[in-house]
This record gives sequence, C-alpha cells and structure tokens, in this order.
Amino acid sequence: MSDVVVAGVGMIPFAKPGASAPYHEMGTEAVRLALADAGLGYDKIEQAYVGYVYGDSTCGQRALYPVGMTGIPIVNVNNNCSTGSTALFMARQMIASGALDCVLAVGFEQMKPGALGSVYTDRPSAFEDFDAAADQLIDAPGIPLALRYFGGAGLSHMKKHGTPLDAFAKVRAKASRHAKNNPLALFRKEVTADDVMNDQVIWPGVMMTRAPIRVQFHIFTANAAGMRMQPCDAG
Repeated sequence: MSDVVVAGVGMIPFAKPGASAPYHEMGTEAVRLALADAGLGYDKIEQAYVGYVYGDSTCGQRALYPVGMTGIPIVNVNNNCSTGSTALFMARQMIASGALDCVLAVGFEQMKPGALGSVYTDRPSAFEDFDAAADQLIDAPGIPLALRYFGGAGLSHMKKHGTPLDAFAKVRAKASRHAKNNPLALFRKEVTADDVMNDQVIWPGVMMTRAPIRVQFHIFTANAAGMRMQPCDAG
C-alpha cells in the first residue's frame, strides 16, 4: 500500500442554479487552480475521475480537454449524492494500490433553477422502488422530490431515535458559521438555531435547509516520505 497525500486543491465560488458559468468552464478553471496549488503540470496527471449527475456522457472530457489532451483515461462518475466522495475514493484507491502516482478527482454540477426532478421520463426511474418505500413511510403530498427524501430521512431519524428538531437547527447554525468565513460560499449569512426554528415552515415538524453542491478538485499523489492524506474540505 502506498501512502497518499492531497497535493493540491482548486475551488471556484458557488452560484445559484442558472447563474453559474457552463459546467466545462467551471471545471477547467478549478482544475487549473488545483494544478497551480500543487505546483504540477497537467502532463503529470496519469488518470482523472470526473463526478457530476446532471450532464451527458463524457462531460468530464469536455471539461478537461481545454487543460490538456494527453491521452489519459478519464472516468466519468455518476452516483447521485455520493458522486463526489466516489470520485475521491476511486482516485485515492489508485494511488494507495500503487497502480498510479498522480491522479485527479474532479467534481462539478450545472443545475437548472427549481426543484430537482426526473430527467428521463420515457423509461423506468432508478428510484421507483425507493419512491414506493418512501411513500409508505412519509405522508407528504406536494413536497418536492429532494426535500421529501432528505426531510423524510430527518423525520425518520426523529421518530426512531427521539432526535429533537432543534438538533437539526443547531447543525444548520453551525454550517452557517463556517459559510460566513468562506468567501466561496453562496449563503454567507450567519444564523442562530433560534433563527432557524423561527423561520418559515415549509413542512411542519421537518427541518429544511439548502446545501448547494460544491465544485472542488483534488490532486492525489504517491508520497514516498510517508505523509498521510491531508483533509482539505473547504466547508
């Protein structure tokens, strides 16, 4: 097993859906920032894992080719909310196994305004069975899909473990304190747990917060000196 180190990170500011640059421009910019942070040329990258959900096949190639066309394998990853962590895991795995010495993990998302929904309506949904189970557990007609999933998960946790609603409010308040100090964050207003509890009610008894997907890039390298992998979550 080879030791792994995060050699460089690049990140661009969040923007509201519909207000961002096209996905490939966001990707290209963030990759160049990561390379500069690592002090490496793109010719040192041996493989890339590119994560996104809303996009056609090979969006990863579209984002990376402006940086360089060196012939490296580019693996496009779509694993819903686990997409970013899956790309990171696979990149790290290649280094740890000793198969490669320097790889890139990439994540971006260009989203439309409004609630999330199905894109391909002419075929069975991958969420068919999940939706049926959720309908049995959660009585929430009219609540948009993503809010029903995540809000329903919180509601289920409260019912099963007795978790109070204000515990979720404290989590939201903590996240806002981090965002306040992050110049790349979209929502930078600090809120207290009381602010959250007294805010507009969308779904009675359920906490709703917004958490845009970050655009973040990591370069993993083998580290002969034995340094451990360093966390670089921008929050």
